[in-house]
Amino acid sequence: MKEIKGNTTKLVKIFGVNYELKLIYKRIKAPKLNLKEKEIEISLPSKYKKINNDSIIEMLLEKMYEAIANKELDTIMEKVRTTLKFAPEDYKILKLDKRLCKCVANRLVINPEIVKYRKEIIEYVIFYEFCHLKINKSGKKFRDMLKQYMPNYENYEFELVGVQY
Repeated sequence: MKEIKGNTTKLVKIFGVNYELKLIYKRIKAPKLNLKEKEIEISLPSKYKKINNDSIIEMLLEKMYEAIANKELDTIMEKVRTTLKFAPEDYKILKLDKRLCKCVANRLVINPEIVKYRKEIIEYVIFYEFCHLKINKSGKKFRDMLKQYMPNYENYEFELVGVQY
């Protein structure tokens, strides 16, 4: 949480852009999330006002990331498939601990939280995992293949320092 002008505000990233999380209490039966320009509005039932809502907010954000990933990743996967002329057998979007993506038995498992990053970073991570389908180790051949398709891959690696993929 970040303190802004006396209010506690949480910033949430989508495609590398910060969105301010706005919490509103209303006379409604179930929580709702509304994505606006530079703002994510979460409406909670008034009766939730007196309890700690962190777990509800996190669940709503996780569902939002999953919905965005389901909508956007097909396009990115197709772009990488078309460029490399090969693909994993399939992919699925699944919450992973500490990783953005991994390859398991010729299938990609993609953490929905990958949509926090810029689309170029997402493409890089997907390219990286596709390249692992052809070359298992991250040696010179692997780096050469990655560089062939993403000449500036090192810039993306620099942005992802400390992030597992």
